[in-house]
Amino acid sequence: MRNKIFNTLKNNKRWILLLICIVIFIIILANINKIGMFDTYIYKIISSIKTNTVTNFFKIITTLGSAKVLIGITFILLIILKNKKVAMYIAINLIVVGFINQSLKLIVQRPRPDGYRLIHETGYSFPSGHSMASMAFYGLIIYFVFKNVKNKPIKICTCVALSLLIIFIGISRIYLGVHYASDVIAGFILTIAYLMVYITIVKKVMKNE
Repeated sequence: MRNKIFNTLKNNKRWILLLICIVIFIIILANINKIGMFDTYIYKIISSIKTNTVTNFFKIITTLGSAKVLIGITFILLIILKNKKVAMYIAINLIVVGFINQSLKLIVQRPRPDGYRLIHETGYSFPSGHSMASMAFYGLIIYFVFKNVKNKPIKICTCVALSLLIIFIGISRIYLGVHYASDVIAGFILTIAYLMVYITIVKKVMKNE
């Protein structure tokens, strides 16, 4: 019986993780007006490293999760990639996650943090658009690199570098004072769940091609 349960959990771990991510996102959303202390605590930790050098570093990092940069990279990939369908899946992914993010922002309408912004931003705060876009965009590229790059050192280095970039983009939004920690965490968690669905669809479509 134990083995049967273990095998069932093992075979469905992707969907269990997806469910866990959705539950955590809903919990954050349901308590969005009650987690101010948590957001303040995380901001104080991250802002404690504030220097001109660190600020300039995070200003550069945060642009790598901006719509302009991600759209620009997508156009480059559409031109240089031999497999145009992979580039197309990357482009569609960016469009879909952008739609989801903007829809949620309009529904929740959480104001951005006020009083300590180091850059100018407009629009609503929850969930973080940079966090969702970077997780979706670079996360999908990580998947394609992991599946298609045969050189193991290059594969590992690329995946680790892109994973760190995603994390740093999220941290940059908190450090620069334009998002609460809960905006970033919720954005990451929701996009992980979304990516599991999107990648599953992409795999099935590519198998049938």
